[in-house]
Amino acid sequence: MYYFFRGLSLIHTKGLKRFVLVPLLINLLLFSFAFYILLAQVNAMVSAVQQYLPSWLHWLEYLLIPLGVMTLVIGLAYSFTMVANFIAAPFNGLLSEKVEAHLSGKTLPDIGVGGFIKDMPRMLGREWQKLLYALPRAIILFILFLFLPVIGPILWFLFTSWLLAIQYIDYPYDNHKIDFRTMRQQLRNQPGNSFAFGITVNIACMVPLFNLFVMPIAVCGATAMWVDKLAAQNDPALKVPGAKAYNKLDKYC
Repeated sequence: MYYFFRGLSLIHTKGLKRFVLVPLLINLLLFSFAFYILLAQVNAMVSAVQQYLPSWLHWLEYLLIPLGVMTLVIGLAYSFTMVANFIAAPFNGLLSEKVEAHLSGKTLPDIGVGGFIKDMPRMLGREWQKLLYALPRAIILFILFLFLPVIGPILWFLFTSWLLAIQYIDYPYDNHKIDFRTMRQQLRNQPGNSFAFGITVNIACMVPLFNLFVMPIAVCGATAMWVDKLAAQNDPALKVPGAKAYNKLDKYC
């Protein structure tokens, strides 16, 4: 959970703010557009329901609209987060790269605009891998969510938390061209860290308005986790001196 809040502080860091801006704008635009379109649908549904209600029950409008908006916000948190991440993937990868350079003190190779454009198909292809991994599992667990009153929602929440951990921690892995299977295996080997981070992101996605800022925060936090805990597993040269002592100190802070 610490790394999510670490990401919250990193987005304010001088030199990183401009790389936070593009993912943030993509998130704001997509959520605003989707909310505007779907809110009209909610109003239409409420009007349709009212036609079948007797006049003395028309006061339910004041209950149905807030309930519909709340459902809409939570639904957007899950559905459009995936769409926003897909569109913003190249910029999230760039943000992760700059955060890693800032935290590790090591200057990463500057690929320039041409290299960034060249890498975009690879980054978008990685998002397809995540989608193909998530979709069949999501269908099964969504069915359980509908038909198992208590266990289903718990399993669905844990599954979406795991997916969010994969989604954001994958950016530094992809920047170092470490394959998707290896990344998943390493996260499974650290279930406490992975689920705690994913659960924190999941809860943050449910908070109206704040969820618009979750994407860049989660990218920064996931990259901080990579630098402190995961990078050295893949290449000892990536280990940041003093990282272990720094993490112990953070526990007391």
